[in-house]
Amino acid sequence: MDYSHQTSLVPCGQDKYISKNELLLHLKTYNLYYEGQNLQLRHREEEDEFIVEGLLNISWGLRRPIRLQMQDDNERIRPPPSSSSWHSGCNLGAQGTILKPLTMPNIQISEADAPPEGEQTPSPTDSRGLKPLQEDTPQLMRTRSDVGVRRRGNVRTPGDQRRIRRHRFSINGHFYNHKTSVFTPAYGSVTNVRINSTMTTPQVLKLLLNKFKIENSAEEFALYVVHTSGEKQKLKNTDYPLVARILQGPCEQVSKVFLMEKDQVQEITYDVAQYIKFEMPVLKSFIQKLQEEEDREVKKLMRKYTVLRLMIRQRLEEMAETPATI
Repeated sequence: MDYSHQTSLVPCGQDKYISKNELLLHLKTYNLYYEGQNLQLRHREEEDEFIVEGLLNISWGLRRPIRLQMQDDNERIRPPPSSSSWHSGCNLGAQGTILKPLTMPNIQISEADAPPEGEQTPSPTDSRGLKPLQEDTPQLMRTRSDVGVRRRGNVRTPGDQRRIRRHRFSINGHFYNHKTSVFTPAYGSVTNVRINSTMTTPQVLKLLLNKFKIENSAEEFALYVVHTSGEKQKLKNTDYPLVARILQGPCEQVSKVFLMEKDQVQEITYDVAQYIKFEMPVLKSFIQKLQEEEDREVKKLMRKYTVLRLMIRQRLEEMAETPATI
């Protein structure tokens, strides 16, 4: 990449600009940190506008479940074929009721397939040509569910796994309940979206929600830059998340971009964040020292204004005693 000197300005928020030269220095550091990875960023100029583009990591910080669309690109989300299979000869309804028994499938999971009805096949024999092995046939006709019944302990039977898959699917690695369409991303898990430096915070939010087919409005959420110190800075609607990430630096052990609910998170300034991780006794000692310092300042001001008041009173008395001259 060409990091030659530039003189124009690049917007990084409302009425906020950074020189292209300085942004290129940050971008160079960013790409060196992610050298050899797909998180490296590219830059280009289009109609005299400097544009940076690439992947932005966003961590999930949601506390409440969110709704997923039941329609994905005009196509109904249906369970996979394995989830609609039978189990132990019966079919379970939506509320767990037993419906009409299903017939056994033609193809059974066994070591030897059964011959079709009405078709005569020669009986198998052992390698020495002795008596037929017809008495072993019932033992070979074991279905998968029959085998699963024998399992014990914490291991799920194939039938249990089919029931879980029937109502639990995955979108890009995040699981949700098919019946209620509730999305439950793990707190702190990371996803990414491909954006550029001209996209504002609402645009990035809409792109992320559309990627996972989330029905919730983008106005319910916000992007926060969360530091390990506890500082939380909300990105404004006029900010550019990719530029903010570049300026914060590439190391996610120092700061991360989180998707959070607007009404569940409060911004924490740096001055407040530096006291958050202290124990309560330490904080109480800080408060006590601040209180003592405040009391000293109050007493100092009281003495100052007391002396000033006395001086004013004395001056007024002198003026009253001195006769006015014509």
